[in-house]
This record gives sequence, structure tokens and C-alpha cells, in this order.
Amino acid sequence: MGNRGMEDLIPLVNRLQDAFSAIGQACNLDLPQIAVVGGQSAGKSSVLENFVGRDFLPRGSGIVTRRPLVLQLISATAEWAEFLHCKGKKFTDFDEVRQEIEAETDRVTGANKGISPVPINLRVYSPHVLNLTLIDLPGITKVPVGDQPADIEQQIRDMIMQFITRESCLILAVTPANTDLANSDALKLAKDVDPQGLRTIGVITKLDLMDEGTDARDVLENKLLPLRRGYIGVVNRSQKDIDGKKDIKAALDAERKFFMSHPSYRHMAEKMGTPRLQRVLNEQLTNHIRDTLPAFRSKLQSQLLALDKEAEEYRGYRPDDPSRKTKQLLQMVQQFSVDFEKRIEGSGDQVDTVELSGGAKINRIFHERFPFELVKMECDEKEMRREISYAIKNIHGIRTGLFTPDMAFEAIVKKQIIKLKGPCVKCVDMVIQELINTVRQCSNKLECFPRLREETERIVTSHIRDRESRAKDQVLLLIDVQLSYINTNHEDFIGFANAQQRSSQTNKSQSSAGNQVIRKGWLTINNISIMKGGAKEYWFVLTAESLSWFKDDEEKEKKYMLPLDNLKVRDVEKSFMSSKHIFCIFNTESRNVYKDNRTLELACDSQDDVDSWKSSLLRAGVYPEKTITVESETTTTSDNFSMDPQLERKVETIRNLVDSYMAIVNKCIRDLMPKTIMHLMINNVKDFINAELLAQLYSAGDQNALMDESQEQAQRRDEVLRTHQALKEALAIIGDISTSTITVPMPPPVDTSWMGGSSGGRRSPPPSPTAPRRMSSGQRPAPRGAPPPPNRPGPLGPFNNSADSPQAPSRPNRAPPSIPSRRPPPSPTRQAPP
Repeated sequence: MGNRGMEDLIPLVNRLQDAFSAIGQACNLDLPQIAVVGGQSAGKSSVLENFVGRDFLPRGSGIVTRRPLVLQLISATAEWAEFLHCKGKKFTDFDEVRQEIEAETDRVTGANKGISPVPINLRVYSPHVLNLTLIDLPGITKVPVGDQPADIEQQIRDMIMQFITRESCLILAVTPANTDLANSDALKLAKDVDPQGLRTIGVITKLDLMDEGTDARDVLENKLLPLRRGYIGVVNRSQKDIDGKKDIKAALDAERKFFMSHPSYRHMAEKMGTPRLQRVLNEQLTNHIRDTLPAFRSKLQSQLLALDKEAEEYRGYRPDDPSRKTKQLLQMVQQFSVDFEKRIEGSGDQVDTVELSGGAKINRIFHERFPFELVKMECDEKEMRREISYAIKNIHGIRTGLFTPDMAFEAIVKKQIIKLKGPCVKCVDMVIQELINTVRQCSNKLECFPRLREETERIVTSHIRDRESRAKDQVLLLIDVQLSYINTNHEDFIGFANAQQRSSQTNKSQSSAGNQVIRKGWLTINNISIMKGGAKEYWFVLTAESLSWFKDDEEKEKKYMLPLDNLKVRDVEKSFMSSKHIFCIFNTESRNVYKDNRTLELACDSQDDVDSWKSSLLRAGVYPEKTITVESETTTTSDNFSMDPQLERKVETIRNLVDSYMAIVNKCIRDLMPKTIMHLMINNVKDFINAELLAQLYSAGDQNALMDESQEQAQRRDEVLRTHQALKEALAIIGDISTSTITVPMPPPVDTSWMGGSSGGRRSPPPSPTAPRRMSSGQRPAPRGAPPPPNRPGPLGPFNNSADSPQAPSRPNRAPPSIPSRRPPPSPTRQAPP
């Protein structure tokens, strides 16, 4: 019955399978198993039934096995069967087992002969079996039957490969003796995934159906078409025996009688038959289990370690304990406060490398989005000069003024300051939105308690909205303060005396900036025609004077350099088919920007990237396009007039004064806005969460109701505890394995080039289709223990026993005499069957 110590390993694996099948992890643990592979009518089902000693597998035309059958054979004193999907129900009638397999198959695949990779788990207890775990896979078919899909062959091959490609799976390749072994689909698939033959065991069936005078002796002795683990021959019941309800015990007796009486097989009868196959499979499986246990144990230990902390928290957990709820409420609020502060202030631990935190996004609002919004509110040059000229003329009235009126300067400055209210209020709105988003992200850790999460979000969001009105009032007050007094005595204000020199100074300062690099990054040029390759991604470098792009970020191969003179930016509507966000650069004088294109469309992955690039272009002097209403356009066209030189000088003076003073105001607003928002909103919200959130939650209602956990959390807790216990049990099971068991050594390598289809010194010519794998009727079997003749025809025709000896022509009717002087030495790769 094989090595008893090693046979004890397989029940442990069966216990492991039970422990993890209950939690749906069996397929991930890569447990060692034996997959039975073969063509239709190869005898796979009969081999399995001989193991069990019962008829229990469905039979009929077409594909009988349409789902993998995981068959666990367990030695016991009584006989019954159990299905994993019918746990606790014992089947003593094996006709009911067959019916349950058919019903469970139809439940998943339907009645249309389709297939499914979802396995059926069947455990058979019997005093007549050894401990084996096998997977019966659908038979390989070539032609669809009935309403089976046209690609049924490929579906079956994909399913088989899904199981046998695993390194921990042993392959039982079943091939009928009355077919050409070299064309065996089972051996071909096994060779594809196991070229060294470490996991493949050959089984030859239907030996009793070979033509009289022929045999498969050379194959079973592993001399012809050798496998590293060799072949085992079996004799199954014929269809007539099955229809006649022939007892399997009687069939096993007949099988033994066949091998003992057959002249070609009686010398190796003890190494043939179903009982021998059971013992060999058991030895091979237990060897494999022993080899895979170290890695298996390591995987279980890593999973257990990952769950230890969480399981410890859940152990002894009582959901209805009031003291536990109070303690957990305090912990949750404290954790929420810490997470909120880390997301706003930044933290060195657990840095998010996927997206920006709330604090980083608010920083971009302060220093990129808000300055950009300020610039967008500036009116264009022509409109500004026209307003200044109107102000000067309206102040002088009917008189002709000799001096530049300062009232015109104040009127234009106040109008520009009032325009700042829009960007300032928008800045507050953007910060509020980011604060609310941060609150929602921090509350994700409270999802175990839906009521607590809902109340926390409501309380904090309500406080943020309350602070919103106060912050906006303060921001508008800052604008009103600027409007209340125009300080022309400011140290940075150029004054009337220097107003005329400002333009030349500006030009000098811009030229001194030179080629200072402002930004680098990847952008996609979106408006390249398909004929020229379509949209392409380039590495862009923005300086104070130009926009250049290169092939890659090494900046060795420059593709183009675009001067920034007379350029502006405008948004482009996102197309329906594209996931990119687009903006474009154009020339204000309607000239081509890039080759034959009037615009240069640039695409980014997100709107934040677009805004950031537009802010960088703004620093380089490329301003956004102004939206001109129809009313202002008609007014401009109807009121065009030429200014006299004196008025033009006055307009230029006030224009420079307005620029100088607005620069002071913008600088002040850009400095005060972040400080005001930080003080009135962000810091206040942090203090509120730290000091008042817990009190607000207590006053909101019953705190016990707040800490009612969600159904998902209860399921998660049960799953963690169950998985943790299963892992501990699995490690304990592995620890029970005795280290004193004996390992059966791996057979030495053999030449399996015949399976690869390549022509070699040992490969015979193609056999005649009328006589596959046949011995000559005139050939007599050699005496037991005698060496084979030099060119004995085998199942595929002549086959040299030595790689160095030349092939002789086939002699189908007569074997050559045994001549000792011509007998080649035995091949070093040949071996006795296992």
C-alpha cells in the first residue's frame, strides 16, 4: 500500500483544502494536486471509477465532464460521498452522486453542453481507496457536438492549461493503447507546460483492445517514447461491461488476470494495473507535497502576520458594550482630527504619492490659481486707454486742461480695485471646496460607523459654511479698505515725475530676465494631422522669452522654438472622445504659430495641469484671451477717434501710474488673502475639530446609536477572525507532518525529444496510418529479462535503442534474429518502469 508515513501527508492537505475552501482561498494557495488529462473516450472516467470502486461519473455522447471535478479519495472504514456545495449531506447511493454532478454542472453551465472552469468538489470515503486528490478535466475534443460553441476545443484547452500550468500540479496523461502515442493530445499538452517531464505520469489504457499479436511492452517498459516518470498500463471495463453492470471488483480481478497471463506483460504484472497506479500516484503526490510545504508554510505565515494586528483588535469584541463604544468614539474623533491636520499641514509619514493632499491643493490655489484669476480680470490695453481718455475729458469738461488730472487716476484705480472682488471671492470658494473634500477623505476611516460618519461630516461642513460668510466679509473688507484711501505716497509708487520713464524701465527689466527657465514638463501637441503622425507627446521648456519642445527630457534633440511675442492663451473645449484637457496658444496678429497652424493646441492629463501651465505662461508674459461682449465691441467700433499728442501723453502718464499703483494693491492682496483665509477658516476649522467636535457629537443625540457598526464592518470582522483562525489551523496542520517520512527519489532524466516533434537520432519514420503502434503478428515476445533485439518494431515502427546506431528499414512481417554481436548497448536514458 505504499509508504504509510508519506500517505499520511495527503489527509493533511485535504484538511488544508477544507480550511480554505470555506473562505474562498483554495485556488490562491496553489495546493498540490493531480490533474487527469486526456482525449474523449481515453478512459479517464473509468480510471477514476476504478480508484473509487463505484460507478459515479456521468456517461453519454459529447463532452461528459464540462466542469473540473476535484475528487478527494480518503481511506475510511465506511463508504460514502460528500459534495462541498452540499456540506453535511452524505451520499451512500452513487447513482445519486452521478445525478448531483449532472445537476450541479447544468446549474452553472446550462444544458447546452457549455463548459465552466468553476470546479465541483467531491470527497469519497471508502475502505477500497488510497488517499488521493485528483482533478478530472474535460476531455479534449476536436469537433463541437450539437449546440456546443464552435471554439469548444480552444475553450477546453484554455481550461486545461489553467490547471496544469501551475508548478504544483502533477499531470496524469491518459492515452489509449490503440491510438498513436506520438499524437497524444494529453502528452502534447503535458510537454508544453512540463518540458523536463518532472510532473508528468503516463497512463496507457485499453491494452486489451489491441490487435492480436501486438503489444505495448516497449512503451510500458519506458524504452520507446520514454517519460521521466514512466508509464503504467491499466485495463478498464468495456462499454459492454458497463452496460451489463459488471462489478468493478470483478473488473480489477480481470485486469490482474490479464497482466498475469499475457506473455508480454506477465514479467511486469506487479508494476501494472489500477492498484499499482494508485500507489504510484500516492507516492508522487506526497513527494510533491513535501517539496512544496516550505514555500506553502512561508506564504501562510506572511498572511497570518498581516492579519495579526487586526484580528487582535477584533478578538473579544462586543458590539453592544457601552464602555467600548465610548472609548472607540473618542479614538475615532481623535484619529479624524489627526488625519485632518496631516492633510492640511503636511506630514512626513505615510506620504501619498498618487494625488495631492488638501493642503497642497490649497497652496496651489493661493500661489497659482488666485494670481491667475487676478490677471484674468485685467482689461486689455485699448480699453484701458479709452477709459483714461474719457476720464480726463470728463474731468476737464468744456475747458481744455493744461495738467494731467489726478482725479482721473483715482477713478481708474478704484474701478480696477473693485474688479478684484470677483477673484478674491472665488479664491475663498475654491478653498472651501478643498476643505470639504478633505473632511470627506478623512471621514472614510469612519465608514465602519455610518451614523458617526454622517454626523461628523454634517457638523464640520456646517461649521465651514458658517466660517465662509465671515471669511468673505473680511475679504471684501480688505477691498473696501483699499478703496477708502489711495496712498500715492507709497514707497513703491513711481509718482508723476517718474511715470514717463516706466515703460523703458519695464523693457529693461524684461530683457534682463533673459532665458530664465520658468517651467519644464510633458505636453501633447494635439493638432498634428493624422497624415503627419497624429498627436505626439514632447518635453516642453518655458523660458521668459520662448517656448521650446524636445523629443525627450534629455533635451538633446530640439523640435521647435516658439518666441512668446504677441502670444496669448485661450481654453479649448474638451472633445467627447478624448480624456485630455486642452488649451491653445495663438498669435494676436493672426499669424501662424507653429508651421501651418494658426494655433498650437496643448493637452494635459488633468485640469490642474492646465491651470498650472497657464499660470507659468502668465509669469512669462503670455496672458489669457479677453472675452469681449457684443456691447463693448460695438461701443469700441463706434467711438473710435484719434487723440491729440497732448492728450496721448496724459493718457500714457496715468496708464503708467495705474500700473504702478495696481501692482502695489495686487501685491498686498496676494499677501493678505492667504493669511486671512488661514486665520478665519483653516486654522479655525482645525481648532473646532480639536476642541468642539466631540461635544457637538455628544449633543447631537445618543452616542451609542452613533457607534452602531455597519453590516459590512460586521462581515469584515467575522471574515478576518475566520481567516485568521483558518491560517493558524493550517500552520498547525503543517506542523503535524512528520519529518521522518522517506522521500522517493526522482527518476533520472530521459530523452523526450519525440514529444517536441523534432527529428532526432532516436525518432522513427512516420508510421503507416493503417498500423499505428503495432507489433508484427509474426514477432514473438522476448523471454522475461532478455534484452530487446536491435531494431524491434514498436508502436510507431522501427525505433533504435541507441542514439548512435543507424536505423534499419522496417520489417513488418518478420523480426530479425537476435545476433549478440549486433546487439547495441542499452541506452543510458532507458529505465525500468516505476
